[in-house]
Amino acid sequence: MKKKIVLAGGSGFIGTYLEKYFTHADYEVIIVSRQPGSVQWTNQDALIEALEGAEMLINLAGKSVDCRYNDKNKAEILRSRVETTTTLGNCIGKCKHKPKLWINSSTATIYRHAEDRPMTEATGEIGSGFSVGIATQWEAAFFHFNYAECRQVALRIAIVLGEDGGVMSPLKNLVRFGLGGKQGSGNQRFSWLHIEDLKNIICYIQAHEDMYGIYNCSSPNPSTNKILMQELRKAMHVPFGLPTPKWLLKIGAVLIRTEIELVLKSRWVLPEKLLAHGFRFMHTNLGESLKDFVKKN
Repeated sequence: MKKKIVLAGGSGFIGTYLEKYFTHADYEVIIVSRQPGSVQWTNQDALIEALEGAEMLINLAGKSVDCRYNDKNKAEILRSRVETTTTLGNCIGKCKHKPKLWINSSTATIYRHAEDRPMTEATGEIGSGFSVGIATQWEAAFFHFNYAECRQVALRIAIVLGEDGGVMSPLKNLVRFGLGGKQGSGNQRFSWLHIEDLKNIICYIQAHEDMYGIYNCSSPNPSTNKILMQELRKAMHVPFGLPTPKWLLKIGAVLIRTEIELVLKSRWVLPEKLLAHGFRFMHTNLGESLKDFVKKN
């Protein structure tokens, strides 16, 4: 029998990437989502059966934060993270043979706006506000469970760069339409992660049974918003891009139904624990990584 991996919330661009990789690696990959053909969140018996004896559970479930933070969306952003994590934990508790490893997504946004120094797992300062509150409740729901047979790891993931989703599509559109300059001051830090390195981190954690707890998942070479946009213009062969001041971002965010925090918050995160454990990143150059994802332009 093939070894089994469960991908919860596996229908997004990260989940699709991981499904393809682990399927090619000869695992049986089971998707939990609201999509037809997947194990449904409301079917507890099917969830328990999927989790029974799994090599690994990877939980990526959560409504996108690329929306307006009205009361309805705020409630759904929280529910889609905390409730799904709690559901998985309760179902694991009913398994005779629990998953060997439970990796739960978290976010690097849990740290405060930082332009003065980087945030590590040991010295990072938890921020305040709606997004931070979501992250802290998410992690609390995850670590509420403590099964001796099931190793638990929370990944505080930075902005993931990938060809088929995430931030790349809107950023490329800005550059195409001549708006690929800095956003706001441009000094806000941009912590990022190549999607292949995220996959490699997951595989590394799976292979090293002494790894548990919280890990920052971000390139060891964070950039700034200004340099991000410069490198993206260079990769797309666009010589110039108009900057977007904060006042215009506020107007634009309303029009496209999102929040300016997504581009103006300074996320300066370093993967101190991964590096100390010996993990080696394959993609540490932002410009080269961006070129990987604009080949079709």
